Order: sequence, then C-alpha cells, then structure tokens
Amino acid sequence: MIRRCTEKDFDELFSIINDAAQAYNGVIPEDCWHEPYMSADYLRHEINDGVRFWGWEEQGKLAGVMGIQDRGEVTLIRHAYVRTILRNKGIGSQLLKNLQTMTDKTILIGTWAAATWAISFYEKNGYRLVSTGEKNRLLKKYWKISARQIEKSVVLSREI
Repeated sequence: MIRRCTEKDFDELFSIINDAAQAYNGVIPEDCWHEPYMSADYLRHEINDGVRFWGWEEQGKLAGVMGIQDRGEVTLIRHAYVRTILRNKGIGSQLLKNLQTMTDKTILIGTWAAATWAISFYEKNGYRLVSTGEKNRLLKKYWKISARQIEKSVVLSREI
C-alpha cells in the first residue's frame, strides 16, 4: 500500500534512506560520502523545504520511500530509497508511478553519475538523461546542492 508519510514516520524514513544509501558507499567520490549518508538534520531540512515523502507499506512497516517536490515550473522526484533486503520487487517503480500522477509538469530527477543502477531504473521508467550543460543549469536552478555534487551528478527528465 502506498501512503503519505507523516511526522511519525521520521525515524523509519531516516532508517530506510541510510540503509539503502549504503549502495553509494565506495561508488560515489569519497569526499561526497558521509556517515550517516543523510543526517537527521538534513532530512528535516528537506521536509521543511517542501519534499513530501510517500511510502510503500508492507505489514505495517515502510519498505521504501520517495519524495516529490514542487519547484514552480517543474516537479522534482527526490530521495528514492528501498530497504536493501526488499530491492528488485517493484516497490520503487510503484512509488514512482504513484508520484507521477501527482503532477502535470515536467519531472526532473537528479542522481549520482556513478549510480548506474539508478540511472538504468529511471530510463526503464521513461526518463532520459539531459546533456551536461542542461544538467548543470537545472541542478543550479532547482536543487540546493554543492558544486562538487553538481559535478558528479546527472539529471533525468520526463515530459508529462
């Protein structure tokens, strides 16, 4: 079942994000990795900045989460994570399909360039990589991330 995450889900959100983000450890540049990958303070900041999280719930527990953020002319898909032990069961695809129904705007997704599995997932779901120049422009305009993260990231787009 897909449902909107609430304040009571904060600890589970934090746990899922940091469990699933272990996939980046040793893949993204060392200077971009930290423990935990996403701090509780940063997660709170993202929620306060308008990221609305939705979760896939199984047997009363969240198995995966994905955020959506309205940025005016576009919608961003943010922080898509599925518990490591529950990957490759369609949870991410179901969450993405659900969030896509919530907007009639172009959807943008940013991820690490080295996260080839994530890029492949989004491409299988109808997204395409934008050019390097467009990526740089979009990341600077719609995201609040460091220059280093911009350098090491990609953006995928899907017109609705």
